[in-house]
Amino acid sequence: MTRSSLVLRYTAFAIVAVIVNLAVQRVVLLGGDSAIWFTLALGAGTLAGLVVKYVLDKRWIFFDRTAGAGATGKQFGLYSLMGVATTVIFWATETGFWLVWGTDLAREVGAVIGLTIGYVTKYQLDRRFVFREGTA
Repeated sequence: MTRSSLVLRYTAFAIVAVIVNLAVQRVVLLGGDSAIWFTLALGAGTLAGLVVKYVLDKRWIFFDRTAGAGATGKQFGLYSLMGVATTVIFWATETGFWLVWGTDLAREVGAVIGLTIGYVTKYQLDRRFVFREGTA
């Protein structure tokens, strides 16, 4: 795969994961707009986006053929661990925008900025530590 097609594909998958993340957040936030609902929305959106991104990255970015529940579970755990630092970037950016401007639009702009920075970092971590054998 060429570098440009890799970047295009990875970007498209990141956009899909961001849309899933934000859609789940919006659904959760229908329950209320308190700090508790906001925290629940962050967590649920992050988990949904993580699962979608893992499936897409595994198959279409890294062409990984790891099979079996044990091996796949271990790999997903490592993939998730690599996402901890990048999730902190995302959450901090989204929360900062929400606290400063207090609107859904600002919160979502902050989320997109934070997720973009996080995904660029996460690709490098995943390539080096999670999907070593099938790296694109």
